[in-house]
Amino acid sequence: MFSEGKIYMGLANGERVYLPLNMCNRHGLIAGASGTGKTITMKVMAESFADAGVPVFLCDIKGDVSGLATAGAQNEGMEKRIDKFGIRGQFQYKPYSTTFWDIYGENGHPIRVTISDMGPDLLSQLLGLTEAQQGVLNIAFRIADDKGLLLIDLKDLKALLNYLSEHRDEFLNTYGNISAQSVGGILRAILPLESQGGDLFFGEPDLDIFDWIRTDMYGKGMINLLDCVKLVHNPKLYACFMLWLMAELFERLPEAGDADKPKLVFFFDEAHMLFADAPKVLVQKIEQLVKLIRSKGVGIYFVTQSPSDIPDSVLAQLSNRVQHALRAYTPAEQKAVRAAASSFRANPEFKTEDVIMELGVGEALTSFLDDKGIPQIVQYTKIICPQSLMAPCEDATRRMMMRADGMNKYDTMVDNESAYELLAKQREKAEEEAKLEAERAQLQKEREEWEKQKAKEEEEARKKREKEEEAERKRKEKEEAEAKKKKEKAEEAAKKKKDAAAERRKAKIETQLISTGGQILRRGLLNTLFKK
Repeated sequence: MFSEGKIYMGLANGERVYLPLNMCNRHGLIAGASGTGKTITMKVMAESFADAGVPVFLCDIKGDVSGLATAGAQNEGMEKRIDKFGIRGQFQYKPYSTTFWDIYGENGHPIRVTISDMGPDLLSQLLGLTEAQQGVLNIAFRIADDKGLLLIDLKDLKALLNYLSEHRDEFLNTYGNISAQSVGGILRAILPLESQGGDLFFGEPDLDIFDWIRTDMYGKGMINLLDCVKLVHNPKLYACFMLWLMAELFERLPEAGDADKPKLVFFFDEAHMLFADAPKVLVQKIEQLVKLIRSKGVGIYFVTQSPSDIPDSVLAQLSNRVQHALRAYTPAEQKAVRAAASSFRANPEFKTEDVIMELGVGEALTSFLDDKGIPQIVQYTKIICPQSLMAPCEDATRRMMMRADGMNKYDTMVDNESAYELLAKQREKAEEEAKLEAERAQLQKEREEWEKQKAKEEEEARKKREKEEEAERKRKEKEEAEAKKKKEKAEEAAKKKKDAAAERRKAKIETQLISTGGQILRRGLLNTLFKK
């Protein structure tokens, strides 16, 4: 409960225990075994931050935190606690302005980011790429920038990688070697992320981190509740979201210095699930963020079963602590209890190690920084009760809150023109050009075949014509020869006839001459005789 400019956490020996608001960006830890009241403590703190005008972000791992959106239920037990904590007149059963988020879009507004927002370095580390594969991914992002190809979703990235593989020879001299094996390795690494919901997480409209830093109409901090019931079972996607979140917070939030209250407070419930089997890069990013984000005015609170669930490098940065009961049935558990006890500034009135195992539900050991940033001694504290419902809210309440929170702009995915579409158009254009070229080549081939056939037909026609002409020539020669022979024969016959006629005339003449000559001879002889 927010009271007197501080967060009223509960009572210790009848005295109120406060968490100074100006020390809340020093981060914190809420630890304890299952069923000891960690979630109630987290809700009390989240409500108090909201009442102080500080926006809150919560990861709802089990689905039981949504009751923040519903007023608490009045009952005899609650009334007794109200009187016990001396808050009669201050306490109100009330709902809190809650914005529901869900990467899968099932129980809240979708959260989306673009591939470009994630960047090649975070993606490489998340996907566990080799050095060579990481180099190829960096080349892919560089080429996308140079060619104006927007990388929004996973299909954009896959389309770009396939494009690089097909045209790697074109980029060799400018960007370096792009091996098909590296491209194939990256595509294989993307498959688990895609199957876990990466196709929903990467896209547009992408989330503006400042939409989490809002207050309602009454100046109360907006509580942003991320439904993680399904998400935590998909570790690749959960790590991807967390990596983006850490980078986005650190890069976009301005330096704030020491402020009267945080700009934003994060609660990560079941934090052991966050660190267990998490990629090394995620743990490193969380360590970096916890160390540096304080100056941005952001507080981070981890909720887990045992402090040993948190890496020491992170644990050392968590100054505000609430330790609920731990159970120690094994040597390892007893060691964890001793470690938890040793992290507190000792209280001379009790032995911390013993009290940790004796705490009841709703009781905790607390140690917060005072106004000057000095850790207070550990106190045996009974935690105050929340003002919202200590159970999940109804679906109707969730839907009503979602309609009224002003975040409906994220509900519908927008598939703007990006690398996938541009490369698809380029591929279609190339295929069309190839098709036209093939058609031109086919037409050219057909034309060549036609010309070849035409030349063949013309050659055959020429040969046929020559053959016919030769036959005609021979026929004419034959006819001429026959005509000549006939003529010669006719002439011969005519000559013979003429010669015969001439012979007959000659004979006749000769006959006549003989006859005439005889007469002349006889006459001459007679004359001769008579002259004598």
